[in-house]
Amino acid sequence: MPYLLYIGDRNYSSWSLRPWLLMKHFGIVFEERAVPIGRGPNPAHRAYSDNGLVPCLHDDGFRVWDSLAIAEYLAERHAGLWPADPKARARARSVSAEMHSGFSAMRSAMPMNVKLKCRGATPSLEVSADIERIVSIWSEAREGFAATSGSTGPWLFGDFSVADAMYAPVVWRFETYNVALPPVAAAWRDAMLAHPAMRAWQAGALAEGVSLPYDASAARWGGPR
Repeated sequence: MPYLLYIGDRNYSSWSLRPWLLMKHFGIVFEERAVPIGRGPNPAHRAYSDNGLVPCLHDDGFRVWDSLAIAEYLAERHAGLWPADPKARARARSVSAEMHSGFSAMRSAMPMNVKLKCRGATPSLEVSADIERIVSIWSEAREGFAATSGSTGPWLFGDFSVADAMYAPVVWRFETYNVALPPVAAAWRDAMLAHPAMRAWQAGALAEGVSLPYDASAARWGGPR
């Protein structure tokens, strides 16, 4: 029986994108079930997700929720989802956990909205600090680990891994709010935007009829371009 993955609206559900992209990249067979999302846990969603949130993975009736927990569950059952080198694997886990728990200023100021394209504006000091840290993570992974991995892949640690999937929503955020990036970080962003599964996710988001009220963050980021 294939996995069943519950996901939210593609335009907004950054957490859902992560396991969906990971499974698509590695050819892990699954069925998906999209459900409408809102602000915070919804008691109505507990029928399929213990915490009332998406994503939630079902494996023959067994439930795993939270994007990082799902990634770890899959990595124990499918080869190659983390880097093979122990130090690269430890670093990939570290930056994935940092993405999972951090960058609150960036998340708040730059909600994921695939349909929206803003002209861009100068971020606050707190958001700038988050952006600088993310750029540092991407650049260090590409220059310090991917370059010595023996892989010619364009991904953070050479070959695609959980770390790439964990930062995928940030790619859409930076694209939406027109954040300028230095060359190494920009090259990884462009590789991610060209990924067939990322393009499929974007197409699905653009086809959705669901739209939340116009977000005030759009005005703060120069309005639509």
